[in-house]
This record gives sequence, C-alpha cells and structure tokens, in this order.
Amino acid sequence: MAANTSPQLAALAGLGLAPHWRVVHFGTLTRLAAGQVDPRSDGYSAMTHVGPENIESGTGFVHAVRSAGELDMISGKYEFDEQAIVYSKIRPNLNKVCVPGFRGLCSADCYPIWIASKTDVDRDFLLYYMLSELFVRQAIAVSRRTGMPKVNRPDLAKIRVVLPPKAEQERIACVLQECDSTSHLINRLLPLMRKRFRCLSHQLLSGRRRLHAYKDVDWAHAQLGDLFGDCKERGRAGLPTLSVTIDRGLVRRESLDRRMSDGLTPEEHLLVRPGDIVYNTMRMWQGASGLCSEEGIVSPAYVVQRPRASIDPRFAAHWFKAPRMVYLFWAYSYGLTGDRLRLYSKDFAVIPVNYPPSIDEQQAIADILDTAQREIELLEQLRKQIQLQKRGLMQKLLTGEIRVPTEANA
Repeated sequence: MAANTSPQLAALAGLGLAPHWRVVHFGTLTRLAAGQVDPRSDGYSAMTHVGPENIESGTGFVHAVRSAGELDMISGKYEFDEQAIVYSKIRPNLNKVCVPGFRGLCSADCYPIWIASKTDVDRDFLLYYMLSELFVRQAIAVSRRTGMPKVNRPDLAKIRVVLPPKAEQERIACVLQECDSTSHLINRLLPLMRKRFRCLSHQLLSGRRRLHAYKDVDWAHAQLGDLFGDCKERGRAGLPTLSVTIDRGLVRRESLDRRMSDGLTPEEHLLVRPGDIVYNTMRMWQGASGLCSEEGIVSPAYVVQRPRASIDPRFAAHWFKAPRMVYLFWAYSYGLTGDRLRLYSKDFAVIPVNYPPSIDEQQAIADILDTAQREIELLEQLRKQIQLQKRGLMQKLLTGEIRVPTEANA
C-alpha cells in the first residue's frame, strides 16, 4: 500500500502523529464502484435500496429502507455487497456514511466503497474515520469547488486519512462499536415506547380503559366552555415570549430554530399563567396546543384557555392531543380551504365532550401519561449523550491522543 508520511502531509492533517501512525490518501486505501445497473431488471428490482435519505447523519445508522421495485426506481443505481461502505457524496456536511451489511443497491448520489487491502485497513475503522470531523472537514472543503456541494471521485481520493497499525484500528473500532450497540438498542426501544404511550393515551383518554379505583364512576357530558374559560389578560414587559408547537407543546420562542418576530409590544400580547392551555387557532386541528408551565406572553393570534376547578391542567394537556379530541377540533374549525381552518374560542366552547368527573382520576391518568412520556424523553436524552460520548472518543482515538492497548504498544 502506498503511503505518504511526509511532514508536510502530516502538518496538513493538523496532527502530530503517534508512533507507527501514518497519513495516507483515501484513494490508496479503497476502490469505488464503477458501473451502474438497471433497478428494473430481474434480480435487481427485489434488492433493498439505500439512498441518502435512509442514512442518519453522523451515526451511520440505516433506516426505513425498501426494495427498488417498491420504490418504482428507473434510473441507474450502484450495486454493493455485505462488505461495502456506502458514502453519500451530496452535501458532505450532512455526514452520511454507513455499512448496510447486506447486498443491495444505492443511489447514484452515493459511492459504494471497498477496502483495497484488508491486510492494511480495517473496514469498520475506516467507517468511523469517515464519520469523524477529521474526514468531514476535508470533504466539505473539496465540495465547495463545485456548483453543487458534492465530493467528486478525484477529490475523495485525495482526502487524508490518519492510519494506525491494523491491530490498533481493530481495537478502536471495537470501542466505538460498543457505543453503537447501545444506540441501536435504544433505537429499537424508542418506537415501542412511543407506541405504548399512544396506546395508553388512546385507552385512558377515551374511557375505554378505566383505572380500577374509578371503574364504577361514569364519565360526564359537557361542552368545553363549561370546563375552560377564555382568558384575554394583557401582557407585560419582562416576561418570556412563548410559542405553540405541535410536537413540543408550549415552548420559549427563543428555543425554536426559526427566527420569529411579530413586531408587537409586550402589552399587545396575551398574558399566560402556569396551568393555562394555549392553542394556535390555525393549527388546533393538527393538535397545536400546550400546557403553560411559567408566566409569559403569547401572540394575540393564540387562544388562552384556563381550566376551571373541574379540570386538571395536566390531564387537559394530554386530552387535547388525543385523536378523538383532535378530530373534534377539526370538525369545529372553519375556513375557506382545508389548510386555512381556524378554531375560534366561541366554537371551541360549544364542542361536546365526555370526561372523567373526578379530579383524582384525571390526575391519576395524567401521572401515568407523564411517566410514560418522561421515560421516552430520558431515552432520547441518553441516546444524545451516547452520541456525544462517541464523538468525543472518535476525536481522541482517531488522532492517537488516547491509545488503546494492543500487543504492539502494550
């Protein structure tokens, strides 16, 4: 294998090399697929297809794949096997690279890549190197030379790889695979936890499943105006501005990725207090509501509903996300077209509902759903922390800052 260990190349990598480590060009380590195949042909249409949209950024995880035939694909694709790395050459800043681990087809926007010499390079080590900032920064730099952010074959071949001895590559890959094993387990568990939450919500918030202590108490009938009061208190300066989202409920506007400004003074906003339910008139039919946990101000385009004594606020927050309630919000919304529906407070007030009359039952239901939701949030946080840990380990292990023990360096 050709190697270049010149001081100039090492300096370009921005690293002081550990003993027995060297800097080589990517093209000396790998070979790329050359010809494309017709996904409509027999033998190919049944193969699983991997495109950039199926590769999770920064992790190498593959999801939601289907066969080329199911996707009705007609343009040429690359074939890969169980040993290939699949790298998305489009927008390299998204950092999409994976080892599918099966035989299939990939988009022409990807490169199937094989190790040229297995005696010198470990495939899994190279995968992690390609996921690292060391590789991504170089790929982004060469992609800017083209009109469309894309890494061409000649530029990919010139990217520098810092390469330890083969035994150390394998040990590094094993350490990082431990992080991935935990992440894979969480990824399998999260959909099950979300499904459990949806089932609990549907059953408990519709009365189909009753808690034992309250099973003999019939649910009551009312209109929402009997259970909630429309609040229009004027806002005041010094309070955070809150926004309603479909997935996260009521959040601080500053936490959103998009810039938003309505040009109104604080006094022109509506005041909201802890326990209030706030909804977006234009998106309530999609479930855009949330429980207020802190005093703040919201857009006057929102509606603020304050639960009366007969309704627990936490129960109401879950209740308003239930499929039956979202359907009722849609049914009582009005607009010229389907995407311009609005639920005004006067229409909200006349919606007929069934609900558990006991505050204790409402609070017990809210406790169960809050706990199930919190378990999901903790798993999502753990997944993020593991990915942060993995990135930190990659930075140190792939540069030699931290060495893993092998027979050669023990």
